[in-house]
Amino acid sequence: MTHDSLFFRSNRAMLATVFVSAFGMQLAFDQGADRIWDSINRGRQWKDIKHRYVQKADEEEE
Repeated sequence: MTHDSLFFRSNRAMLATVFVSAFGMQLAFDQGADRIWDSINRGRQWKDIKHRYVQKADEEEE
């Protein structure tokens, strides 16, 4: 007697499970990698220092 899982009962269900799982794992990996990169490079990225230069440019125009 074989144990048929709900997700692998048909080829369509198996493929859907694989694609959804792969998409979820990619999303989790990308977000995790971005958080690690941001924590290592905190204070050295444009998003961290932009306020210094944008503010100065606005003051020079006035």
